Amino acid sequence: MSTSPTIPNAAASPQPSPTPNGSGVIARDQRRVSRLLLLILSRYGTLIGLALMVILFTVRAPEAFFNITNFVNILSQSSLTAIIAAGLTMTLVVGEFDLSIGYAASFAGLLVVGFIALNGLPVAAAVLLMLMIGAAVGTANGVLVTKVRINAVIATLGVGTILTGLGFAYSAFPIAAGIPQSFDNISLGRPLLGIPNPIIIMVLVLAILWFILNKTDLGQKMQAVGGNIEAARLSGIRVDRVKIFAFGAAGVCAALTGILLSALLGSGTLAAADGYLLDAFAAVFLGSATLRDGEFHIVGTLVGVLIISVGFNGLSIFGAPSWAQDVFNGAILIVAVGLSTLSRRYAKAG
Repeated sequence: MSTSPTIPNAAASPQPSPTPNGSGVIARDQRRVSRLLLLILSRYGTLIGLALMVILFTVRAPEAFFNITNFVNILSQSSLTAIIAAGLTMTLVVGEFDLSIGYAASFAGLLVVGFIALNGLPVAAAVLLMLMIGAAVGTANGVLVTKVRINAVIATLGVGTILTGLGFAYSAFPIAAGIPQSFDNISLGRPLLGIPNPIIIMVLVLAILWFILNKTDLGQKMQAVGGNIEAARLSGIRVDRVKIFAFGAAGVCAALTGILLSALLGSGTLAAADGYLLDAFAAVFLGSATLRDGEFHIVGTLVGVLIISVGFNGLSIFGAPSWAQDVFNGAILIVAVGLSTLSRRYAKAG
């Protein structure tokens, strides 16, 4: 009896592996490229933007923009914003906000001139006293936030408003008479190679705060508190003390900014430094998207300040109307927060 040949079951026979879909591979590669570009933008977008602005202004106005005198002018204009923004950086590193810095700077500028012109204090004593008052204001912010448990936005905004009221009570009008030249020279002097004093003071302040954040045990504790407050507390870090120190540093930097501004203007004027609040926040958030994944740090803050100052300088050279600076400032703040958010997102994804 013959048997018929067995026919292989087509369903059971192995099927050839499908050929990769070319369009799918291309789409995947495009996503990888897009992700890489966004990652580069999130870390280096601020530096690229600064370089592009310098190139653009140099091409459009080489004689007016690209010269040593103008660069010194840019650094001098950056110095006050950099100092107050560096203080703000300290509070943001520990995960808090300080909305009183602009008001504190205005208050300090008014009081230091009043101490000298109205109360007859020597310049050095008045400056030292004002720095101590700035530290006290910052410490009060820290105590309200850490001990009383008031939200930092509410506490610091309330303290700033109180300072404005106290300033009006002290002098509702600018104080311009009786100011000695030695006080004006704090900002107008050029003792080292023709470099303005504010630039030298800015470098010193930024160097000190950078050293504290990166080379000291206190700085490591500050970054730990900002990174994970519960883990920091469980590891034995005195979280409240660390935060109070950060607010105190911000208060000193705000007071120093107000002193330098009053010396530059030659008068003590209430609300003169209020506008530094927005500039400081824009600079710090731009800085958090520079070189690091959404982390606040002093070097980044300086880069953010330079971007703002170079932009303002270019607008002035090209004769842009005054409202253009407000538009630029608001746009910079939006871009800064956007880049910072993008950096943090990729840091978490990584």
